[in-house]
Amino acid sequence: MNEVEVLDISREAIFTLIKVVSPALLVALFIGLIIGIFQALTQIQEMTLAFVPKILGVFFTLILLFPFMLNQMRMLSETLFDKIVTGG
Repeated sequence: MNEVEVLDISREAIFTLIKVVSPALLVALFIGLIIGIFQALTQIQEMTLAFVPKILGVFFTLILLFPFMLNQMRMLSETLFDKIVTGG
């Protein structure tokens, strides 16, 4: 295995990581933005107000998108296992 193959595997792993994690992060970002606007409009400066909606939003996102996430990780694993079996 040479440097090009290692970089290719690393690049593929990073792209898979981004595809798997980005939906949950975007939901948390969107919910945080909405709650931040709500807090600015109502002048409620409670720090714990954002935690419960973010946790619930990320939890439901993970439940809904778990098959997609599992499929992406399975495809990466199968690719890596095939490269291990064939020796590169």
